[in-house]
Amino acid sequence: MTEHLHIYREADIASLVTTRENEQKFWQSLTFLDTQLETLQALKDAAAFGIKYVLVGINEDIGPRANCGQGGATLGWQAFLQRFLNLPCNQFLDPKNVLLLGEVICDDLQKTSKNLCNKQPEQLAELRHLCADIDQRVSNVLKMVFAAGLEPIIIGGGHNNCLGIIQALHSVTGQACHAINFDPHADFRAIEGRHSGNGFHYAYQQNMLSDYHVVGLHAQKNNQAILEALDTANFSYTTYQDILVTRRCTLTQAIKTGLDRFDNTAPMGVEVDVDSISGMPVSAYTNCGFTTNDAEHFVSLSAEQSNTAYLHLCEAAPANHPQGLAQGLVEAGQVLSGLVCSYLTSRQRVEN
Repeated sequence: MTEHLHIYREADIASLVTTRENEQKFWQSLTFLDTQLETLQALKDAAAFGIKYVLVGINEDIGPRANCGQGGATLGWQAFLQRFLNLPCNQFLDPKNVLLLGEVICDDLQKTSKNLCNKQPEQLAELRHLCADIDQRVSNVLKMVFAAGLEPIIIGGGHNNCLGIIQALHSVTGQACHAINFDPHADFRAIEGRHSGNGFHYAYQQNMLSDYHVVGLHAQKNNQAILEALDTANFSYTTYQDILVTRRCTLTQAIKTGLDRFDNTAPMGVEVDVDSISGMPVSAYTNCGFTTNDAEHFVSLSAEQSNTAYLHLCEAAPANHPQGLAQGLVEAGQVLSGLVCSYLTSRQRVEN
């Protein structure tokens, strides 16, 4: 299971971190895995010593491209690390119970996909096969994290990776899970080969997703077949239009509508597609979205649930920023770090 996992050591982040006198930064407080032990045993030992959360990166954009979309989602993890690791520890948050595990290895698949064109049917099919390969790698890595009794925080890549995460959670717990998703897209497209737009549909088809709610679904970004498939599955959503256009409900009410429908005896995943955020450098850029504060509020409320099992942040694409990669790394890093801090702070409240 470790074949496709690059386990980080301090040397892997040396070029990303800074020091400051009289200040402890996050990277100086969090933990790295003991590589002298077998990975699963090392994760179990980490849990025994007080680790609760595990940071895992996925550097791929095959899923969005296999969904006939843009690439660029390979650098979200790097953007996050550059910002998060250099935040200061203080009374509000100290990541001493967080382990920086590393990243799912996708370099070889990215290289294979480099020259594939999603406008050519045969090449599109190849992209979808590669996406299925990523599913297996993500699942294998996350099985170890869940089996150790830890909560993963998964960052980077496309929303296709929800399937590998859910497969791992189901494999370890034996339960179909719930998911609440902050996303203009339901990601419930047809079962037509794997891509970033149908991960939750595949999870439902495989009896691994028992309940699902989308917060902020955009009325103009989901076709009728998607809406009918959600209805057939008895899943629910609150639209962007209801929250921000007609104002029929508040964001808080929309989130609670989803959370209240779930049976809290089943594990729940917290999903954020950051293309829900206006102006965010992402695979599918939008000016018709929510604020970063809205996304943080979504994560904060969802993470307060006792059955929360993981956080998944996807689709950040720093290179797609209108002002270029450097600014994209700064802005994506700030947003992703804010979302992770919101999650950890809320989980800390639950623990206490």
